[in-house]
Amino acid sequence: MPSAATIGWDIGGAHLKAARLGDGASVEQVEQLPCPLWQGLDHLRHALDEALSRLGPAAHHAITMSGEMVDLFRNRGEGVQRLVEVLDGRLAGSGRLHFYAGEQGFVDSRAAVADPARIASANWHASAALVAAHLPAALLLDIGSTTTDVAVIAGGRVQARGRSDAERLIDEELVYTGVVRTPLMALADRAPFGGAWIPLMAEHFATAADVHRLTGQLPAQADQHPAADGHEKTAAGSARRLARMIGHDAEDAEPADWRRLARWFAQRQEERIAGACERALSRGLLDDRAPLVGAGIGRFMAAQIARRLERPYRDFASLVTSAPDPSEWIAACAP
Repeated sequence: MPSAATIGWDIGGAHLKAARLGDGASVEQVEQLPCPLWQGLDHLRHALDEALSRLGPAAHHAITMSGEMVDLFRNRGEGVQRLVEVLDGRLAGSGRLHFYAGEQGFVDSRAAVADPARIASANWHASAALVAAHLPAALLLDIGSTTTDVAVIAGGRVQARGRSDAERLIDEELVYTGVVRTPLMALADRAPFGGAWIPLMAEHFATAADVHRLTGQLPAQADQHPAADGHEKTAAGSARRLARMIGHDAEDAEPADWRRLARWFAQRQEERIAGACERALSRGLLDDRAPLVGAGIGRFMAAQIARRLERPYRDFASLVTSAPDPSEWIAACAP
């Protein structure tokens, strides 16, 4: 007898996320796999096969995506079409496919290809809509490995100003910073060290993962891609990469000095995200009792920002019924 389960999929540019919901709509299992989509669609095919081997069969597949924007594709329309083709080829034999189209809800493969603008990067809206179904008023802050989403929920509805990536970037509802893959040079153009302000090298020598590893806040499972230099993902390795950004070697200073510098970069990133939250709150749609809901692998920072904004904090996982084991990954892998 075929399973009545549903698997929810999020096809990102760097990761594939999947969650299995049982017959009672409780989340039973969550998986995240590295998937460097910009390197070719075979990475997606292999990740889908691996995820299916872990999650088992399902009657329905509910799909969001943001991977259509990678530079493997000429434009987002082509990206949506190619991703739908791969997903149809890998999943259609085991269940029905449903693509999330924002406020329109779920549509089939044909409708997804016919109107790719509704499908492209609509995953943030899926997360926000779930929050809106549980909380009449909230500020969703989803800090991922690469990007951050800010969404106001008021009157039980998603009150976003923008829909497309371009619109959301302008409104700072999409902040292109995350706690793993963001290049360090995107966080600042200079940094204080040794009593001086040192300009950063415009090189991909280090990432936000190095910063948050040195501060001790990076979740162990968060960093699934190779380090910037391809070497070990340890505190010593991160210090070496951080030092290189300011023209130094790790041996030029003590470990405590590199940890101090990492804290400075982490604070700059937090300030940038908090500023986007302040802008959203300045619309006046939420009173002081509305909680900040933290999601994503970087929600440790969301909790810090909630304290900074003097708002109650809710974890995204608290809104979802689940077995005990996957609750940590539910919030990390939202939507």
